[in-house]
Amino acid sequence: MMENIFRCPVCRQPLNDNGKSLVCSNRHSFDKASQGYVHLLTSNKMNSKLPGDSREMVAARTAFLSLGFYHPFREGLCRIVCDNLKGKDHPVILDAGCGEGYYTSELYRTLSQCCADPVVCGFDISKFAVKAAARDKNLSLSVASCFDIPMADSSVDALTAVFSPIVPEEFARVVKPGGIMVLAVASPRHLMGLKQLLYDTPYENERRDTDYEGFRFESRTEILTEAFLKDNQSIKNLFAMTPYFWKTSVEGSARLAAAQSLYTELGFDLLLYRRI
Repeated sequence: MMENIFRCPVCRQPLNDNGKSLVCSNRHSFDKASQGYVHLLTSNKMNSKLPGDSREMVAARTAFLSLGFYHPFREGLCRIVCDNLKGKDHPVILDAGCGEGYYTSELYRTLSQCCADPVVCGFDISKFAVKAAARDKNLSLSVASCFDIPMADSSVDALTAVFSPIVPEEFARVVKPGGIMVLAVASPRHLMGLKQLLYDTPYENERRDTDYEGFRFESRTEILTEAFLKDNQSIKNLFAMTPYFWKTSVEGSARLAAAQSLYTELGFDLLLYRRI
């Protein structure tokens, strides 16, 4: 049996892959889905029967991302990771909250060009998102939570988190000393056009410098672009991949349903931290 990159979520022992399941030395066993991913979110850590994004939300995000508006952000993220790992042998990259794998797959493609035999893995709390990401067979994927990462201590050379929950103690636990963490957060006017459609008094996102124990802040890279959407379905798809999906008034939802075009600014701040 071959050892897997993930660890048992019950006892933290290594997991061995026997082809059909992952099994630890304490005989905790986790079946592999037909797509190749494994479910490592234990029932006592699930806040609902099907936590995370629904099948419909994953489909909406996949459809919107295919339009290419977020390509500059993906390229910027990969460039930062590649610049820091260039020439490294067998680096381990973890995409925390990987969603449908939009960034994870590109991390593998980019790192394969600048490193020797990169291992790119990811997890998400939504099994529908992980199932979609599993279309890329180059990735090691699991259903798991940022609050309980099924990885060994100091096992990761680079951790990325794009609009995912930030759990400093878990991120610091898994990243090696000298390794990096790259967080993607919204720049001040990200999605301002969408917010103007939804809300009467939209406001800019707050920009702040945040220190995380165990990490040293190194740089902030701002990437700005824009999107002009020309059909209602694309507008709805964008809406479904934002936190506004959960907190919009009846009036705002009605304006969204009637909109046939939308211009909005887009912006990511990519924050680079070094594990001390």
